[in-house]
Amino acid sequence: MHLKFNSAVEISDINFQDVERQFTRLLHLDDLEKRIIEQPELKEEFEDTLEYALSEALDEEECDSPAHLFLQRILYRINRLKLFWYDDLKNYANEDSQYLFEIQKRIESTWQDWESNHIDIRLLSTVMEVRIALRHRVAEDLDPKPSAESLYFRNEMTETGYRRLLAITSLDGLVEASQLSRVLGGASNKVQAMLTKIFLEEYGNAKLSRKHSSFFSAMLEEFEMKTNPEAYFDWAPWEVLANINHSFFLCERKRNFLRYIGSLLFFEVSVPAAFENYKLAGERLGLGPEATNYWELHIKEDLRHGRWMVDDVALPLVDRYPQLAWEIVLGYDQQRFISTRASQAISRSSREAEST
Repeated sequence: MHLKFNSAVEISDINFQDVERQFTRLLHLDDLEKRIIEQPELKEEFEDTLEYALSEALDEEECDSPAHLFLQRILYRINRLKLFWYDDLKNYANEDSQYLFEIQKRIESTWQDWESNHIDIRLLSTVMEVRIALRHRVAEDLDPKPSAESLYFRNEMTETGYRRLLAITSLDGLVEASQLSRVLGGASNKVQAMLTKIFLEEYGNAKLSRKHSSFFSAMLEEFEMKTNPEAYFDWAPWEVLANINHSFFLCERKRNFLRYIGSLLFFEVSVPAAFENYKLAGERLGLGPEATNYWELHIKEDLRHGRWMVDDVALPLVDRYPQLAWEIVLGYDQQRFISTRASQAISRSSREAEST
């Protein structure tokens, strides 16, 4: 299959799953760079599909296109090489591949430009009172107005929907705070110390039984669901994968540090209200503590983490980078939009599980 922009091929005619499997085989080839030079046909179909997907998917009218899922799954497969999974070491043979780096850049550059269209960056760049802007947003998200999704999770979701919720969120929940680890290295100061403190709490202060992901595993075990990371990868909507990939995009580039801090601030501030809905759903369904303890833990700890992020991370960085501090607000607003979109996708998927 050689796709051309002037061809009559429709996106529905492409078997994205087959092409993704071809890409996965490329990931595990020995000496990938040499192989694709000697045998360029190994990558031709993938690159044709990638080019077509980039041209078609990142259009506002094509928001539900299967090409979105294809692009985010490819990007996720590259990003996950930055973390160690205690699996076969051969899986990391191409972690420093220039070819994979180029694929990542092609997707990210187009996708991030598309994401930027959803935020008025020019307006945010004029924000002068960053402290006021951040405190206003934090106050809103600590006590948000009920959304259709939050009301569904709290009052309507069945046990089937709850299982789908666990399956999808396990993709991130079982490797929680991994992206935060990517920004902790470097010079020591009070901001770095506080970020490290938050990281250590997320990791249970080095006690596996207290690590947040262990509580997530306990929820899955309560339902006799798989507890290995990525067990339910195929159920993850593109919006959820985009949420994870966006975090990688920010944390892997130090120039985006302020945006990452804004993104992390939103996570820590918004989680208590969001997870309260999940906890109440579990209680309404008559589920035991093992099936809801993860939500309860986050509700308590992230209220504290949110205060720390405001007082000991975000506001000190406003003082340190007064001309660029608006980027923290940008990171916050963009993460709010991407997270809301992901929550809506999880709600849709849970409802679909219930209906089938």
